[in-house]
Formats: sequence, structure tokens, C-alpha cells
Amino acid sequence: MRATPADHVAQNGFTVHTRGRGFTEITDKVGDVVAASGVHTGIANIFSLHTSCSLLISENADPTVRDDLERWFTRAVPDGDAIFRHDEEGPDDMPSHVRAILTGVSLVVPVHAGKVQLGTWQGIYLWEHRLDPHQRKVVVTVLGH
Repeated sequence: MRATPADHVAQNGFTVHTRGRGFTEITDKVGDVVAASGVHTGIANIFSLHTSCSLLISENADPTVRDDLERWFTRAVPDGDAIFRHDEEGPDDMPSHVRAILTGVSLVVPVHAGKVQLGTWQGIYLWEHRLDPHQRKVVVTVLGH
């Protein structure tokens, strides 16, 4: 395999309207940005502009996987835990920041033939950690040729 310098960069974004705590699949939206970029081979960096939601690649066939993740995080980082002092926006404020730090606000995925390369059972999700609905901004930067 021969190294090829990236000669094309494209950037675009979109807004995700969440229903409150839980997962919203954004695979198709990311795929649309990648397809419009004109990049055939390269990488896509997906970035959330927020500190209380995160991005992840997860199983997309069985929703109980995401339900289990939510239950595990509810146990690991409970709302209203007395250890947290930062609670200006409610009992889910600091736990949402911890969840985002633990799971991350960016992803990098390969692009091949102008499409995001994911495994058979993989999907890209925005994970809302706040209890109330929010509008979340996501930026996708595509590099390659």
C-alpha cells in the first residue's frame, strides 16, 4: 500500500434534535456529509460541539445493547450523586459531563469509495446525557482524495 497525501478537505455540519437522555442514530447524516464531500478515500472526523452529550459507534441491530449501556451508566454515574457540586442546571448536570468525558465527543472513521466504512452491525450515535431534549450541533470534517 502506498501513502497518498490528503489533497481535499471538506467540512459540514448538522443539528441533532434529541428527545432527552438516550441515543439518536446519525449514521445516515454522517454518510450524507461524506458523500457530498467529494472525498473517495480518506477519513471523516465527527465532532460534537457540546460537553453533555457524546458520540459513539455501537451495535445498530439490537436496541437492547444501547438500553444496557444506559442502565450501566445510570448505575456508574447516577444523577444527583452527593459527590458532585456542579449542579447549576439540575441533578443531571455534572453526571452528563462525566458521561461525555468517559465516552468522548469525537470519532474518526475511514472513508472508502466515497462512503463511511463501518462493520455490519455498527452505527454512529449521538448519546444525549441530559434528561431534557436538546439541539446538538455535530461537525464532520472529511480529509482525503
